Amino acid sequence: MLDIREIRANPEEVIRKLKRRGGEYRISEILELDEKRRDMLASVEELKAKRNKVSEEIAKIKKAKGNADDLIAEMKVVSDKIKEDDDKVREIEDKITQVLLTIPNTPNDSIPDGKSDEDNKEMRKWGEPTKFPYEPKAHWDIGEDLGILDFATAGKVTGTRFTFYRGLGARLERALINFMLDTHIAHGYTEILPPYMANSKSMQGTGQLPKFEEDMFKVNNTDYYLIPTAEVPVTNIHREEILEGVEFPIKYTAYSACFRAEAGSAGRDTRGLIRQHQFNKVELVKFAHPDHSYEELESLTNDAERILQLLGLPYRVVCLCAGDIGFSSAKTYDLEVWMPSYNRYVEISSCSNFEDFQARRADIKFKENPKDKARFVHTLNGSGVAVGRTVAAILENFQQEDGSVLIPEVLRPYMGGIDKISK
Repeated sequence: MLDIREIRANPEEVIRKLKRRGGEYRISEILELDEKRRDMLASVEELKAKRNKVSEEIAKIKKAKGNADDLIAEMKVVSDKIKEDDDKVREIEDKITQVLLTIPNTPNDSIPDGKSDEDNKEMRKWGEPTKFPYEPKAHWDIGEDLGILDFATAGKVTGTRFTFYRGLGARLERALINFMLDTHIAHGYTEILPPYMANSKSMQGTGQLPKFEEDMFKVNNTDYYLIPTAEVPVTNIHREEILEGVEFPIKYTAYSACFRAEAGSAGRDTRGLIRQHQFNKVELVKFAHPDHSYEELESLTNDAERILQLLGLPYRVVCLCAGDIGFSSAKTYDLEVWMPSYNRYVEISSCSNFEDFQARRADIKFKENPKDKARFVHTLNGSGVAVGRTVAAILENFQQEDGSVLIPEVLRPYMGGIDKISK
C-alpha cells in the first residue's frame, strides 16, 4: 500500500510514477477524501477542546454548589456531535484504505518504460539454447511416452490443468524439491513448511486481495483461501510485528503446493506443466533493511539462478518494464529457461523487491535500537524455482533421440543414482 503522506506531499510525483504502469488510478479521490478527513478532524478537535474547557467550568460551578444543568445539557449535545463526527472520520479513513488497497506499487525509476513483456530488458544470458540434430519433442509428449506424466487420468479425476506424476516422474519432482531446499539452506535460508491455506488478512497483506480474488480458490464457508504461492504465508509470519534486535536480511525458503484459478488465461500455455491450477514451487522470501533492499534483490536473483546453473539449464534474466511488473512490485527480474519445443525462453522464476508496499499493508516494522521510531521493513521474494516448469525444462533440454531423458548430475544422488529415465 502506498503511503498516504507521500501522496499528500507529492501527488504529481506519485501520479507520474503510476502513469508508467498505464491505466488510471484514483489518486484524486484519495486526496479529496484525505482533505475532508483532515477538515473534519480539525472540527472534532475544536469541539473536544470546547468540551474540556466547559467541563472544567462545570466542575468549578459544582464545587461552588451552583447550578450547571444548562452547561451539562449543552455538553451532552457536543459529546453526541463528537461521537457522530468520530464515526464519520472512521468511515472516511476506511474508504481511503479501501481505495489505497486497489492502487499498485510505484515502479522503481531504474526499470525500463514499456507496456508489455515485449518491452522488457534482457540483462544477461547463461548457457546456449539447446540444439538437436532432430526435431525435439514437447515435454508433455516426452512425459507421456515415458509413462511419467499422466494428464488424461488427472483430467478424469479432477479436471484440465492437473497432472498425475508416475514412478520416476514423481521421484524427479520430489528430487528437485529436496535439491532446491538443500541448496538454499546451504546459502543461509531458514526452511519453512507453511500452511497451504491463508486467511483474507494475509492475502491482503501481500497484495493478492482485493485485486486478484478471481485468480484464487476460496474455501467455502470460511475465511480461507488456497495459497497461490508460499510468499503469502511466509511473508505474513511477521505481520503486525515490530522486529527488534534482528540482523538483516531475514531469509526464508519454503516448499509448498500452489493453487491458481488462472482466470482469463484460456489458451495460454494450457498444455503440459507450464500453466497448472496446482503446482509445486520452492519460494525465497527476504525481509531487508530499506537501505539495502536493492542489494538483496540482486543476491536473491543470483540465488534463484544458482539452481538453474547447477542443473545445467540455459536461461536468461530480464528486467520487467513498468507496464509488465506485478501489482505489488517496485522492481522485478524474471528468470526465463530455454524450452526447445517452444523455441523460446519461458518464465521459471520472478524475483521482486516490494520495498515497503507489502510491509505497510501487513504492518511489518523494525527498530534498529529500542528508542528508535519503528520503520517499515522492505520485503522481497522470488521463486527458487517453480518445480513443475523445471521438470518440463529437464525433459525438453535433456531428451535423447531414443526417447530417454538424462538426469542432471546434481540430481542423481536424489534419484538413488539413476542417471536416465527410459521407457
